[in-house]
Amino acid sequence: MDTGWAIRSPEGEVPRPTRDSGMCSLIDRVSCEHPVQRQPKKLEVAQVFLNRRVQVSFVFSENDPFESRGPGHSHSPSQPTTSKPHPKSEDNVVPPRKREFQTRSYQQELLDESMHRNIVIALDTGSGKTHIAVLRIKLEMERNTHKLCWFLAPTVALVEQQHSVISTATPVSVGMVSGSSEPDQWKDATLWRKLLDTHRIMVTTPQILLDALSHGFVSLGEVSLLVFDEAHHAASGHPYNAIMSAFYFPLPLREGSNDQSLGVRPMILGLTASPIYGGNIEKSFRTIESNLDCVIRSSRYNREELAQYVHRPVFKRVLYPLPEAYAYDEISWSGPSRNIIALNEVIRSLNIDEDPYVISLRQQLQKLPQGIQRARIDQRLSKTIDKKDTFTHKGLRDFARTAADICWELGPWAADWYVAAVVEQGKTAATVYNMIMSTWKEDEKRYLLSALNRIQLSPASTDPKVIRANLSPKVAKLVECLLEEEGLTRSDNETYSGIVFVTRRDTVVTLGHLLSVLPETAAVFHIGCLLGSSTSSKRHSFLDITRIMVKDPYADVLRDFADGDKNLIISTAVAEEGIDIQACGSVIRFDPPPNMVAWAQSRGRARRKKSTFILMLDELFGARTKMEKWENMEQEMMKMYTDPSRLPPAEDEEEEMDDYVEFRVESTGALLTLDSAISHLYHFCSILPSTGHGYHLPIFELDPPDYPPGWHAFEGRERLPPIHEGPWKATCTLPRVLDPKLRSYTTPKAYLSKRSARAHAAFFAYKSLYDAGQLTDNLLPLWSALQGNDQEEVDLLLKEVAQRAGTANVPIQMDPYLVTSPVVEKWWSHTLIMGDLPPLRMLTPFQLPSFAETELPWLYVPGKKPLQVRLASSEAQEVTQDLLDSAKEYTRRIFFCIYGTRMDYNKEDFTFLFLPLHPTKDHRTWEGRREWMADRIARSEEKKGETVTQANARHLGEFTKYSTDLAIVRDNTKFSKLLRFVGWHKGPISAEEEEDLRARYERLVDIDIQYPLLVVQALPRRVNFLVPLENEDAGLSKEDMFLALPEHATVDLISREEAEIAMVIPSFLRWLSKASTAHALRSTLYADSPLASIPLDLLITAITAPVSQEDNYQRLETLGDTVLKYIISIQLFAEHPYWHEGYLARRKDHAVNNHQLAKEAIRKGVYQYIIRDRFVPRKWVPRYLSDKPALDLAPPEEDERENDKEHDSPTPDPETLVTAPSTSTTGPAAVPTPVANEPTSASSPAQTNGTPAARSQSPPQTVNGDGSKPKKKKKKQKQQLSTKVLADVVEALIGAACEHGGFDLAVRCIEIFGLGVPKWESVSRRVEESLSRVEHRDNLPSQLSYVERMLGYEFKRKMLLVEALTHSSYQGDLDNISYERLEFIGDSALDMVVTDYLYHAPGKNYSPGHMHLKKEALVNSHMLAYLCLNTSLTVDASMPTWNPEGGATLSSDKQVIYLYQCLLHSSSVILDDQKVTFGRFQKNKKAIERGLTSEMVYPWAALTSLQAPKFISDQIESLLGAVFLDCGGDLNVIRDVLKKIGHFTIMERIVREEVDVLHPISRLAIWAAKYDPPKELDIKVLKVKGTVSCSIFVDEVEISNATERYRGRTSRNGVRFAAAGEAIAKLGIIEQEKPQDVDEVGWPEDVPQFEW
Repeated sequence: MDTGWAIRSPEGEVPRPTRDSGMCSLIDRVSCEHPVQRQPKKLEVAQVFLNRRVQVSFVFSENDPFESRGPGHSHSPSQPTTSKPHPKSEDNVVPPRKREFQTRSYQQELLDESMHRNIVIALDTGSGKTHIAVLRIKLEMERNTHKLCWFLAPTVALVEQQHSVISTATPVSVGMVSGSSEPDQWKDATLWRKLLDTHRIMVTTPQILLDALSHGFVSLGEVSLLVFDEAHHAASGHPYNAIMSAFYFPLPLREGSNDQSLGVRPMILGLTASPIYGGNIEKSFRTIESNLDCVIRSSRYNREELAQYVHRPVFKRVLYPLPEAYAYDEISWSGPSRNIIALNEVIRSLNIDEDPYVISLRQQLQKLPQGIQRARIDQRLSKTIDKKDTFTHKGLRDFARTAADICWELGPWAADWYVAAVVEQGKTAATVYNMIMSTWKEDEKRYLLSALNRIQLSPASTDPKVIRANLSPKVAKLVECLLEEEGLTRSDNETYSGIVFVTRRDTVVTLGHLLSVLPETAAVFHIGCLLGSSTSSKRHSFLDITRIMVKDPYADVLRDFADGDKNLIISTAVAEEGIDIQACGSVIRFDPPPNMVAWAQSRGRARRKKSTFILMLDELFGARTKMEKWENMEQEMMKMYTDPSRLPPAEDEEEEMDDYVEFRVESTGALLTLDSAISHLYHFCSILPSTGHGYHLPIFELDPPDYPPGWHAFEGRERLPPIHEGPWKATCTLPRVLDPKLRSYTTPKAYLSKRSARAHAAFFAYKSLYDAGQLTDNLLPLWSALQGNDQEEVDLLLKEVAQRAGTANVPIQMDPYLVTSPVVEKWWSHTLIMGDLPPLRMLTPFQLPSFAETELPWLYVPGKKPLQVRLASSEAQEVTQDLLDSAKEYTRRIFFCIYGTRMDYNKEDFTFLFLPLHPTKDHRTWEGRREWMADRIARSEEKKGETVTQANARHLGEFTKYSTDLAIVRDNTKFSKLLRFVGWHKGPISAEEEEDLRARYERLVDIDIQYPLLVVQALPRRVNFLVPLENEDAGLSKEDMFLALPEHATVDLISREEAEIAMVIPSFLRWLSKASTAHALRSTLYADSPLASIPLDLLITAITAPVSQEDNYQRLETLGDTVLKYIISIQLFAEHPYWHEGYLARRKDHAVNNHQLAKEAIRKGVYQYIIRDRFVPRKWVPRYLSDKPALDLAPPEEDERENDKEHDSPTPDPETLVTAPSTSTTGPAAVPTPVANEPTSASSPAQTNGTPAARSQSPPQTVNGDGSKPKKKKKKQKQQLSTKVLADVVEALIGAACEHGGFDLAVRCIEIFGLGVPKWESVSRRVEESLSRVEHRDNLPSQLSYVERMLGYEFKRKMLLVEALTHSSYQGDLDNISYERLEFIGDSALDMVVTDYLYHAPGKNYSPGHMHLKKEALVNSHMLAYLCLNTSLTVDASMPTWNPEGGATLSSDKQVIYLYQCLLHSSSVILDDQKVTFGRFQKNKKAIERGLTSEMVYPWAALTSLQAPKFISDQIESLLGAVFLDCGGDLNVIRDVLKKIGHFTIMERIVREEVDVLHPISRLAIWAAKYDPPKELDIKVLKVKGTVSCSIFVDEVEISNATERYRGRTSRNGVRFAAAGEAIAKLGIIEQEKPQDVDEVGWPEDVPQFEW
């Protein structure tokens, strides 16, 4: 196959390499696999022979990506080579027309050199450096197929640009990661591994790669080529340099350029237009070459050709005079701008002591006791006052300084406009309801707004003459220059395009506006402004608002400039480097370039032919000297990188920094350095669990401090020298949520710089966290190790289970009745007794499990006392053929009577055979009747409907003298249900009865009523006799008795006892199937374990899925879920004493998530014991030995209803009932054969008998009564084994274990599944382990005794109570950990107590959905906050008083102390929050109490209106956790505490009086979810200026809306309640509700979780 590419060398065409030569390229391989489907935009192919210089020809599609980068990338003027034609596709479609592009000679020259050594390519902008890099990457991909190529670019915009170019030009997967894509590089090694396995080429920013290398996610040994774009950045602390120094140089050297070994240094390719920084060229070259291990190169042999593509602009200089009317120093005081003077007057009037930030610091200082936190605030206050760097003071000073610069650079008019525009923008941003600058604090906004309002502004004139008169000389020269350049361009019949580079972004905005309002420039230029695209929500500077003043987005300006809609850009340095901007005809440096790099980069933008590069210099600048210096530097630079004798600098011995330290994890290669330690530490702290009151940050304190204590309050402080000059020690203090042993590290020695001291403190603090197991081997927080998504693994395991079952031809669900061979060698005999029914002998082809008498079921038959089942088993025994035949005949006879429509009368290979243990008293009577009927048939005397099993009622009555021991009657005139024989009516009947009788037989003409008549009644519909009856009348037939004509009815020839046995046996067999399955689980999974003692009925319930529509695991699963979380919380708390609450919660969530539980269930084989088949007695048939196993379980059709309801009936569908002919027409008399009338292939046998398989294999053809074939039934969907079902069964088994043997037995059950926890201990043992670590302290806070009295519990270990009351902000002398860990354990204990109460609530039997709703009402944060705010203690506050008459007396007084007040903290914010929240509590207390004590609707609205911060509700849970541990894990003590604070009373009332606890939002969600398909519910809350509104949409239609004045979160929740209430009323939801709605929608999985 021809790939369409050729290789040319100076000697001629080189033969294309073949596969046999071992040099088949990657492109050739792709072409072989996909011969005709070629990508139209791909760079087709390139190949280089390394032993000689070759010319590479490569084919582009018509729209080649490289050709879109401007005129600088045109084709070579030389004659192109001719490539071979591309073959036609299989569809005879000619591929898109290609045109050949030949590499330029200078590109080929540098490409060849890059194949042999590390080089930095130094070429001007527009010369095609990226071409060389892409081709170099392609060649590296082909010669090294198992390594990566990595392309680094310093900015997000460059990464996106270069990714587009590389991915379009290479036929492999190209990955891109940058800061803008917010990768999970901090956390997930799996993500990185997947990324690297997927892509051959990576394009990233250098910081991304540095982070990945630092954490051991990536090794440079896996990279074969590392490309540095804008390589001149590789100096000092840039990530380029960090990558090389920390990860490249430690690797072994390559053995030649073609070394493909893993673990060696990659080759390096750098790209730059100016390989220099600073003014020393030799030093710059040496530094860059040393840092990048390369040599800087440009073309040496093809300079003339290079000049054809790099159009050097014409250099011009524009000299301008400085302003003469004023000096720079005069601008702020008396200069020409009135607005600047007004601004400075306001600034001078400001007092730093009145700044809100300073006031806040002083207030904090007053409240804090002596200690560390007070010292920190003292230092911060002194520094703030000294530097005056508050938001407003610093912002306004920066504003004034910038305005003065603009006045000097652009003129007074520009300064006046700028000040007025910024002030106006600042006023808008500082209003209370404006969210433009969301990082500005409200008090700062108010203070700033007051200052801005005092500025006496003068509007800038719009008169062009005034504007011109107030321009600076520099701007006047710029305007003149621009107009001249535009005129020259127009005279050449070309379109003008230009860029003006300025330094300040504020100057960009102002200059752009100025040129837009000057008539002479506005008429000619369409102006855009570029400020760069970087933004940050954490910026906190007043002048950030100038970004908002730019109207057009960054990308739109570039697009419009490329399209020609804009022809002039005013830009900062953002447009100098790398960004793909259309080539310009004119580049003007309004401000001189600060360095050689800026000179070269900005000049490269002027790369059109006849372009100009203009420098604007003031007359005093020494323009000619400066330009000559730069030109000389450029010549010297060019001479150096074209010098063939230059070699890469020798690798220096690594300089040992004084006190330099690093730490590398051998297993992963992750590296911790002094440079990375602080950023790692900040990241670690930022993800610690927080109560929402500020961020967790590491605190660095220097010794000695910067300022003497109290410096801010000294008289004449300005004259005091506040700054210490070193050396310094440093202490790093981590947040209080960590254990005290991990919280603080102080450097043992002093360092010469503050930065070094802080870096060392951070390094050793982070290393200590690793040593304590707080970090992974990737030096990351444990989050990644504690989380995990097992979904893919579970799906794979389930698939394997299904495949194994299919291969073995067995069902996934255990089939206890499965017989592999239809030939039975042994039969087991059992005695079956069901209440007062005749005892039966039951024969089975397998041994049944042995069940205790208490484990056997009761059968509940309507109208009778419950039937107690007894089953006695015996050993296998020989069974005579006569006995076997008798059993088969008896089994067929009793079953065919009830289930004959679904049976084949000729099949007798029943799996279960039955026979009366002793002959019954009426045995001979019924045998005689059957013989009588057989004799009638033999004589051909049978009537319509008569068979060997059914006799005409009139004839049978006459034969038996109208005996009353009949059982089952059938009406032959029409299809009807089976009827129960009641008696004979000997007449006469009333006229009304006669009328009813004739109406019943209206199809018969002139019926002759002969007595006696039959009295019959429909059989009871209830057929699942395992379900207990609600009362004595339950299950009885609700239909009236009626009369029937015996002539038109038949009677089944079985006794009443036999009929009853036939009806109850399916229920017994269903129980036997489930019990055998549970017994198998007990004897395998629970073998030799205390778990084997769990009662059989509990195990059956625990493994029965809801799809079975029987008593299932859902309630036990709800209990087990809580038990599991409770136990694993205790295990983790004790096992990991240094883990903070975030780690504990994440590990718990991972251990108990459905995927983890399902994985363990599959590992233990639990799936085979899950009962998922449905017992449908109405379609039951006996099990046959010849039945094939049902490999897939399917639920019944959608219209089938639950079998335990009163509407179920054993009667077959009459439409499928056909009676066999009663006589033979020829030959001797024949016995007619009843016909099975229902097809058995339509559904799985599992749906008919309650056992996993039972069906006739070859049923006879079925016809309807009219001779037509029955309608096909809808195909049933298969029931798949899901992750949730597996997880639910595990939790239900845990619940069953807890119900039977308490938490210790539950622990043994959990231990079987492991769940990733290495060691499981009893709850008591784990509590003892935790208590052993509690320390004893003296001098504890005084409020502890108050809290103990409020809780009604006295602590034996007081430090537990101290910990429970300690907020993370606390800075007191006690160094204990804050309350989060105790809150974690208290939350589990509270959930356990509440769930246990709801599960065992007398007479309730709550469903999981209702338990969930009630639990949410009892443990939500609003309820717990209410309890905390409401719990109080009244103490004696008597004080002595003195008066002249009585002298000193004791004045009695009382003081109420509230629980929330006892929190230990050091935060003024918390103090304010407590005060505000308690105010809301007092306002709403009566409404809440009324709702909780007397009303029937839970007071959601009143509770939510508290809007309590999380730390208030946390306080209750942490205290419960402390009590739980201190009392040894006794939940009864927790119950007592809950009673003391009022929680238990509320719970009892909610359960006792069935209080409506459904949240309005949940009510809406449940209503929407119960529809099929669910309705789309959308709740939108909007805040507009001073109002907040909530709209509720259903299926995109607005149903309700509520609006009120915004007063914070309270009003936000208020409108949500109001809108939800209105929607509920409009939709009539409450009127439509049914109790089962909560469970039918699959709560809580199918109900969206809305914020409450």
